[in-house]
Amino acid sequence: NTVVKVAVGKQATDGILPTCKNTILDLLLPLIAYLSFFCGILQLLIDSGASEKLAKLLSPVFVKVFPEVPANHPSISYMMLNFAANFLGLDSAATPFGLKAMESLQELNTEKDKASNSQIMFMCLHAAGLTLIPTSIIGYRAAQSAQNPADVMLPCIITSFVGTLAALIIVGIRQKINLKSASLMVSIGVIIGIIGGLLFYITRLDLIQKNHFTGNISNILLLGIIFVILIYSFTKEKQFEANGKNIFSSFVEGAYGGLKTGQTIFPYILGMLVAISLFRNSGVFEMLAGFLAKIFLAVGVKKDIVDALPIAILRPFNAAGSRGFLIDAMRTYGADSFTGRLACVFQCAAETTFYVIAVYFGSIKIKNTRYTLSTMLLVDLICAISAVLICMLFF
Repeated sequence: NTVVKVAVGKQATDGILPTCKNTILDLLLPLIAYLSFFCGILQLLIDSGASEKLAKLLSPVFVKVFPEVPANHPSISYMMLNFAANFLGLDSAATPFGLKAMESLQELNTEKDKASNSQIMFMCLHAAGLTLIPTSIIGYRAAQSAQNPADVMLPCIITSFVGTLAALIIVGIRQKINLKSASLMVSIGVIIGIIGGLLFYITRLDLIQKNHFTGNISNILLLGIIFVILIYSFTKEKQFEANGKNIFSSFVEGAYGGLKTGQTIFPYILGMLVAISLFRNSGVFEMLAGFLAKIFLAVGVKKDIVDALPIAILRPFNAAGSRGFLIDAMRTYGADSFTGRLACVFQCAAETTFYVIAVYFGSIKIKNTRYTLSTMLLVDLICAISAVLICMLFF
């Protein structure tokens, strides 16, 4: 007269030690290599005087969004490079540029253990992650034999753009920034124009040309940025000599600074990822996702939307975990199913919020992040809702 429910499965209980190992081998060492190289390149940008000229060029727009940052301040050029790297899907370059921007903004911060308004604005805009070329998502879809791996490109771009505008408006209202500036409106219009023009060009390509274009443009542009900085540095060799340096010594100085930054952020990364590992391996995440799925199904949300929700829930915590759920969703439901496509947009549009906060604020030892976390999570939620609506419109 009783019902016995039997659950059979494999529950990982050793998640902590593999996480520590993977954090060092798969995450920290590559990150330190990226930091050292790009910080060396950034040092060339500083010593050659290019960063000052770039900041002067971008100041009219950035001073509207970051009113506490003086015109021509070096942080402006670092933030611009970070946004550009995200825009082009260059995650390996975005982090070093972003850490350098936070370090530069910290020089203006009067309360060293408390996040400044400018740092909060930068973090929230970074978290929105305006993306033009989601190369990794296209790669995952191609690996799962999607008929057209790049067909989620436009929804990814639109969703990330909605998230960026949401971050700008939410933080702007909170910090009482005047967002009705002509230069700011023109800049947003230019970004929309660039996105629209490239999308118009991409949609005219066939499948092979589209995959070739999206797969190579990011790498070409990254190499272009590096070569431009190197060539400009060689033309300004006398300026290096005037400061008692040469191009090589300047690069080494910057690379050593990147190495020290990697050493500083390591405990923050390790602590955050171990905590997330406990959250996942304990089974709590599956219980939470299952509970939320029942609620969404009960209020009439379609099952193909609910099936993709674990990616949206896990993405702010852990990129690797959400990527695993993404690949599993495409294998289970099909890369060209609504669930598979929505999962891809979820993965592209949101940021690993907790990881980013641990790394960026940990690098400058800020303890009081104020309203950064709540705002970034709100932006993640807006991106998730936008992703559902946009995918329903497209697919």
